Amino acid sequence: MIKKLRRRLIILSVSALLAFFLILVLAMNLINYTSLKREADVTLDMLANMSGKFPWLDDSSPEPDADALPPDMSPEVPHESRFFTVTMTGACEIIAIDTRRIATVDDERAREFSLKVVSNGDERGFIESFRYLRTERGSNVTVTFLDCGRRLDVFRGFLLTSATIALAGFILLSVIIILVFNKILRPVAISYEKQKRFITDAGHEIKTPLTIIGANVDILAMEIGENECVEDIGRQTKRLTELTNELVTLARMEEYGAELPKIDFPISEVVTEAIEAFGAPTRAQGKRIVTDIAPLLTIKGDAASISRLVGILADNALKYSKDSSELTLTLRKQGKNVLLSVSNEVENAISADELEHLFDRFYRADPSRNSETGGHGIGLSLAHAIVTSHGGKITAAIQGSVFTVTATLPI
Repeated sequence: MIKKLRRRLIILSVSALLAFFLILVLAMNLINYTSLKREADVTLDMLANMSGKFPWLDDSSPEPDADALPPDMSPEVPHESRFFTVTMTGACEIIAIDTRRIATVDDERAREFSLKVVSNGDERGFIESFRYLRTERGSNVTVTFLDCGRRLDVFRGFLLTSATIALAGFILLSVIIILVFNKILRPVAISYEKQKRFITDAGHEIKTPLTIIGANVDILAMEIGENECVEDIGRQTKRLTELTNELVTLARMEEYGAELPKIDFPISEVVTEAIEAFGAPTRAQGKRIVTDIAPLLTIKGDAASISRLVGILADNALKYSKDSSELTLTLRKQGKNVLLSVSNEVENAISADELEHLFDRFYRADPSRNSETGGHGIGLSLAHAIVTSHGGKITAAIQGSVFTVTATLPI
C-alpha cells in the first residue's frame, strides 16, 4: 500500500511538473513567434503603403523623420530589411519584379514564390523563410516578400535552448521529488510495516489462549451439561477466533499479496466448486442461488485466493439478503478481464457515501449489519485485498434494492 501511495504521489507530482514546463516553454516560444510575425507584418505594411520600397534608401532621398516610422521601429530596420516585390495582373501575368534589396533571390525564384501566394489565396503567411503580404491596387496585385531567415534562426535557437533547459530542469526536479518522497514516506512505511507485523504477531499470540479457552469450555460443558453461560462463552470464543484468523489473513494478504504464487488456472471450475458449497445453507434459509458461469475461462493468479473471494462474496450476499430472495452469481469475460459479480436483494437501500466505505475494515452500511448476522466487517476488506493482489479492481453498486459487488480480474 505504501509503495502504491509513493508511486502515485511521484507520478502525480512529476506529471504536474512536466505539464508546468511544457506550458512554460510553449508560452515563451508562442510569444516569441507572435512577436516575430508582428514585427514582420509591421515592416510589410509599411512597404505596402510605400509601393514596395523605402524611398529614403536612395542617395537622393533624405532620411525620414522619427514620426514617419511606426511606433517602436528602429530607424535601422529599413536599412537591415531584405525584401523583394512582384506585381502582376489579375490573370497572374507578371508586370514587374523588384529584387534590388535582396541578393539571394533572382527573378525566376521571385516568380515562383508569387505564383504560390496567388494559388493559396492567403493575404499573409510564410513561404520558406519569407513572410509575405498580398495587396491589391486596382486590377493589379502586388506581393511583398520580407526575408525573416535570421529572425527565424534566432527563434529556432531559442526554442531548442528553452526546451533543453526545461528538460534538464524537469529531470533534475524529478530526481529531487523522488528522493524527497522516499525520505518523507520512509517513516510512514516503517510504521505501516510495524502495524501489519503487530497484527500478525498478536494474532498468533491470541490464538493460543483462545484454543485453550475453547478446549476448557468443551470440557466444562461435558462435566456440567447444558449451561447458558458456558454456551455463550463458547460462541464468543469461536467468534473471536474467527475474527483473529480473518485479521491475520487480511494482514498477510496486504503484506504478501503481491508475492502470491500466480499460475494459469481454470477460474470457471474454481468459481463453480466454491459456489456449490453454499447450496445447502442457501436452501436452509429459504433462498436460492442462480449462477451464470462462462465455461473454460482462465486467469493467472492464486486459485485458493479466488475460491476464498467467491466464498466471501457469497457469504456476504447470503447474510444480508432479504428472506426468500434470490442470489445471483455471474462470471464472464470482458475484453482482457474476467468479471465476477454477486448480487442480492437488500432490505434497506445503501447510499452512495456508504458504498465508498464498504471495503473499509469493520465498516457496516446500516444498523442491521451487526454482529447478529455472524459477520465481523472484515470480509469485504479481505475481498478487496485479494482482488488488488491480483492487479484487479472491486466495486460495489446498488440499483433499486439489488446490491451487487463486482470484481474485475485481469486475464
